[in-house]
Amino acid sequence: MEASFFDSLLTWIAAHPVAAGLAIFFVAFIDGSLAVGLLMPSGPILVAVGALIGLGSVNGPYAIVCAALGAICGDGWSYLFGRYFGVRMKTMWPFSRHPEWIEGAERMFRRHDLKGIVIGRFFGATRPFIPAIAGMLRMPIKRFVPTMTTNGFVWAAVFIAPGWLLGASLELLLAVAGRLTLVLGILIAVVASIYFLVSRTYAWFAPHASGYLERSMAWSHRHPVLGRISGALIEPNRPESASLLMLAILLIFAGWAFFSVTLGVIGGGEPLVIDTRAFELLYGLRTPWADPLMLMLSAPGELVVLLPAATLVFGWLLWRRRTTAAWHWLAAIAFGLVLVEVLGRALEMPKPPAALAVPGFGFPAEPVALATVVYGFFAVLIARELPGRNRTWPYVVAGLLVALVGFARLYFGANWLSDVLAGVTLGLLWVAALGIAYRRRVERSFWVRPISALFFGAVISLSLWQGLRDQPAALARFEVPEVQQPVSEVAWLKSAWHSLPERRNDFSAGRDWRFNVQYAGSLASLQSALSAQGWQVETSSLLDALLKRFDGSAGADDLPLLPASHNGYREELAMSLRVHDGQNRLVLRLWSSPLVLDKSGAPIWQGSVADMRFDRRFGLVNIWRVESTAVAVVDQLSAALSAFDQKRVQRDDDVLPIVLIVDRR
Repeated sequence: MEASFFDSLLTWIAAHPVAAGLAIFFVAFIDGSLAVGLLMPSGPILVAVGALIGLGSVNGPYAIVCAALGAICGDGWSYLFGRYFGVRMKTMWPFSRHPEWIEGAERMFRRHDLKGIVIGRFFGATRPFIPAIAGMLRMPIKRFVPTMTTNGFVWAAVFIAPGWLLGASLELLLAVAGRLTLVLGILIAVVASIYFLVSRTYAWFAPHASGYLERSMAWSHRHPVLGRISGALIEPNRPESASLLMLAILLIFAGWAFFSVTLGVIGGGEPLVIDTRAFELLYGLRTPWADPLMLMLSAPGELVVLLPAATLVFGWLLWRRRTTAAWHWLAAIAFGLVLVEVLGRALEMPKPPAALAVPGFGFPAEPVALATVVYGFFAVLIARELPGRNRTWPYVVAGLLVALVGFARLYFGANWLSDVLAGVTLGLLWVAALGIAYRRRVERSFWVRPISALFFGAVISLSLWQGLRDQPAALARFEVPEVQQPVSEVAWLKSAWHSLPERRNDFSAGRDWRFNVQYAGSLASLQSALSAQGWQVETSSLLDALLKRFDGSAGADDLPLLPASHNGYREELAMSLRVHDGQNRLVLRLWSSPLVLDKSGAPIWQGSVADMRFDRRFGLVNIWRVESTAVAVVDQLSAALSAFDQKRVQRDDDVLPIVLIVDRR
């Protein structure tokens, strides 16, 4: 079903919490109904309904009862259908066209009996057919109904509970892991897409390779020029001919794609629309919690990883006297390096912001192109040594490694999408050309397992080493140079304060995180003044803060605040003050801004002060939730900083104040 259907359904459920019971009943009913249950993946919908429960949009017990009744009615209808028609059901459409549906469900039911009904409700594609099989085989109603009823309620609770817990703990997810979750989700989607594309393409092509080869040869022989080329390149009786044909197709496709991307970029003279859109999406998701992971993923494209690993392979091939393979391997890497370097110098293309201050980040994306050449040609080397279906995995691994490197480069804003696509297609072009030359000359010649363990072991260990060493310096390579905007103090206090963001740029920004503080001066001076008033600096690590969230013995006094990010950066200063009954804290967070006072050079910081309260959800998750950012909260911060000059302003559409603080001491 279309994603828009799910979005519309969930929006309607949130807007009509009572009538939503009918929608939940319908979803569960369809899920358990014979055959049509395959069309309604109710699991994701019920998890989303659970999230709405956690957010307070839908009553929890009411939703579970509606879902359970829907599942019971769906199973009951299917049971009655099977009981009425019996074995005649197998001759009806669509079961007559898909007998495997009924056969699989029947095997499960005959093997497990009542347990089959329980298993079928939760697992496998036989879910909508098991109740009908129970009816067809005349299971007594007095045995079926109790199992069906228990099943319905347990199933509803199991699928709704995770979303319920997620919704109830949404402050925790959005405050810290919102961007991280989305980044990981996109990354998983990319990996799954590459895996599916490479494995399915190979699986689809391999069984039909002989037929394609014969038709291609027959067609080419009717052409005076292509006939000579194909006759020299491919011999139908050679086992390698199918692989050569696949490499030839890849060569044509990669050449067309590379020159199309290159001409499009050269003709435009500026970043393409797709480049800027991809940059805004991925760079806009930068978060300090995902940066270390992305460093790891970008490492397999770095020369400090590729060259040592490639050298080990070259040495192993020479040691095993596979000189032809060794020289082709050397040619792949050496010419790949030269080709990328020459093109990078010859084609001066606009660079993304994160690459402006760093040489080597250009068109085509050098790390992506080199990764494509190295991992792609290594796949060509070892795949032909493997039997049958096992030939798929080297290409899948190569595709995944290249995709991860490309994704990391886009995430850091180091390359445009067109740079990455050009790097991939250029690498594929050279791999296909050299692969054809290699495959035509060499028969199967060496054992795959040792060289694969050597190569991938080196890549993994070197990538970990490269990703872990001196992370601050490595991340500094990908930082966008911040352009400071000098402003006079008078202009800032009068109107320039209005140019800074209204809310924190993160997932919970629309709910809680409004910026109500701007400060001009030294953070050390501000910290000293607040410390004298009893405020404490929050210094706990992300890991410690997360672990405490699930510690049942943790209370307000020892539960640290989670770090927060804005525009992909962690706050520069976080301080808190225990207030009220000890269950609340005033929390101040400040981030840097592009504004700086022109005369004194004092930086201007922006952030928020909020009243946060300790809460425990379901006895499982401890959180600090934002309770207020109102006038009283700003008053308390102003009182603590009475020695500083202050001015209150407010935006035209907002009744809550923003306090501007200047340190002139």
